[in-house]
Amino acid sequence: MSTAFKLLVFAGCALVASLTAAQSYPSKPIRMVAPSSPGGPVDTIARITAQGMTETLGQQIVIENRAGAAGQIGAELVAKAPPDGYTVLFGFSGPLAISPNVNDTTPYDTLRDFAPVTLVAAAPYVLLVHPTVPAKTVKQLVALAKARPGKMNFASGGTGTGLHMAGELFNVTAGTRIVHVPYKGANPGIAALMSGEVDMMFNGLSAAMSHIKAGRVRAIAVGGGERSPLMPELPTVAESGLQFNTTGWYGIVAPRGTPQAAIARLHAETVRALNLPAVKSQFTKLAIDGKGSTPEQFTTLIREELALWAKVVKSAGIKSK
Repeated sequence: MSTAFKLLVFAGCALVASLTAAQSYPSKPIRMVAPSSPGGPVDTIARITAQGMTETLGQQIVIENRAGAAGQIGAELVAKAPPDGYTVLFGFSGPLAISPNVNDTTPYDTLRDFAPVTLVAAAPYVLLVHPTVPAKTVKQLVALAKARPGKMNFASGGTGTGLHMAGELFNVTAGTRIVHVPYKGANPGIAALMSGEVDMMFNGLSAAMSHIKAGRVRAIAVGGGERSPLMPELPTVAESGLQFNTTGWYGIVAPRGTPQAAIARLHAETVRALNLPAVKSQFTKLAIDGKGSTPEQFTTLIREELALWAKVVKSAGIKSK
């Protein structure tokens, strides 16, 4: 048997083994780590996505909440998990693009330690204030904050989260000095806002809707590029004259080294899940835009976000911890 023939046979066997592995994966439930507390935007979107993927993959997707350190605890867990396709991270801008810029002791390297699978969704942030704050528009809020430099404050779900950086981006863009007050999750943050402990907060619109309707908080503007169908009467921050656009994004990444066959299957079935009527309906009700992408496109987005938040961190003078 010639060497060339042996190589051909070997290549053929390898291809068959790869195809077999792809067809048999997944053969058991997949753990999806949501690096947030239950009930918040990340957890809600992750669970809707997991329900759809359970249907398309034919295996249960089990959500595991690992909150803390602005998402870094959950992200580190996945970065160090076996790269076998059975542990993935439902990531977002906080642990993947912001924390590495804010915290120079981040226990992972986003681009080195993760294999992007797909972007899943994007959702606008809404600018909220406590009802006692005498501002009903962005311009009024900016004027009030400038008249009280360093005396107003805003809540977030933790240092380095998207909600934190939305507030810092607002400060940089508007030229204000509104002090950041971090909480252990978006839910404790909005609870602090409702109690009057803080003056304002950026939060996911869908998560804040019930509180807005009940009058516990006042919505001033949405931070996305266009008005939300949930509250079409609410202007965007940009409509107030500020060059400001921030939207929360969410996606799936796996540990680096996860077999390409598993990445490809996860990608294909996630995209299928996003197109299921039940998933689309739930996302629409929450003003969430389902956005499947290729792994390459998601990698590009993460790189761009890392660069964007590096600039904001530097402009805001945020110190690493």
